[in-house]
Amino acid sequence: MRTPICSKLDIEYPIFAFSHCRDVVAAVSKAGGFGVLGALAFPPDQLEVELDWIEANVGGKPYGVDFAMPAKYVGKGGGAEASIESLTAMIPQRHRDYVNEVMDRYGVPPLPDDLPQRAMKAAGLGVDAEGPGQVEVSLSRPNVRMLVNALGPPPLYVIEQSHAKGVLVGALAGSKVHAERQVSIGVDVVVAQGTEAGGHCGEISTMVLVPEVVDAVGPDVPVLAAGGIGTGRQIAAALALGAQGAWMGTLWLTVTEADMQPLVVENMLAATSRDTVRSRGMTGKPARQLRTRWTEAWEAEGAPDPLPMPLQGILYGESARRFSRSKTRDFAGTPAGQIIGRIDKVRPTREVMMDLVTEWIETTERMANLLK
Repeated sequence: MRTPICSKLDIEYPIFAFSHCRDVVAAVSKAGGFGVLGALAFPPDQLEVELDWIEANVGGKPYGVDFAMPAKYVGKGGGAEASIESLTAMIPQRHRDYVNEVMDRYGVPPLPDDLPQRAMKAAGLGVDAEGPGQVEVSLSRPNVRMLVNALGPPPLYVIEQSHAKGVLVGALAGSKVHAERQVSIGVDVVVAQGTEAGGHCGEISTMVLVPEVVDAVGPDVPVLAAGGIGTGRQIAAALALGAQGAWMGTLWLTVTEADMQPLVVENMLAATSRDTVRSRGMTGKPARQLRTRWTEAWEAEGAPDPLPMPLQGILYGESARRFSRSKTRDFAGTPAGQIIGRIDKVRPTREVMMDLVTEWIETTERMANLLK
């Protein structure tokens, strides 16, 4: 089960696991895949802690780091206007009133007045100030072999500094045009992400998107398929479409090593493939996530339009603190793809990895037998 990207990264299986949890990243890489740490929430000093832990626990295996560096967002360019105080002040009172109305309707209590304030972190916030520091920290770790941007083409300094260190640069693409633009500026690996995927995604299905991207970027650019992949059969299908590997995120949300909140895990295990929705309600950009009271509120008649990134993310973060503290299950959501419908129990990462590989082998053998 070895494709050209496996040789480039020195990994056993072309299985790429995106996770915000360092334990999952290390476990996947140790099992022969390629773990990728979602670094959005970590400022440089905290990212150092996370990567040092992975380095100490990954057994010398390679892994990657994923950033969220959007091309467009409120506060781009940094400065005083990009501060959390300035961005928070931009949130219209109408949106705050609407959120309070929704919270009151479903009995979500306000936060206590004496509860300590907590610094907010939202997608797009801190990119200008923290991005270079995050990249420097990542590139200083010996086992980091790829940096990935989750929101379009990475900044040029990411590409230049990564290539100077011999590190590959990847980027997610939701269309053929996006993929072509990324390759034109020096991106090495394209993650073709279909609309079935969790998190920020486009509108084109994986089955349609992957061969379009493969044909557009040519044979010298590895393409990873993402969206709706969670079994060995689906990995085999991705390779049949021309991809060199599979990029998966949702599958790792419920593994034993993940640090997901128990209420969210319960909702994920109970979800069907129809229980996700592509919504701007969480970050301001379209992102597939579990359907919750929160996503329904932003789809309701009379609801204000979601705010642009990162304002909507700040508003969501403030509200999430309320319903997380009160353990209100109907609001307990997370970015998740349609493959969530196949996940019904918590299992160790290594067991999941071995099942993926075993089913891929069985599928490939079954397809080969059709030629006899």
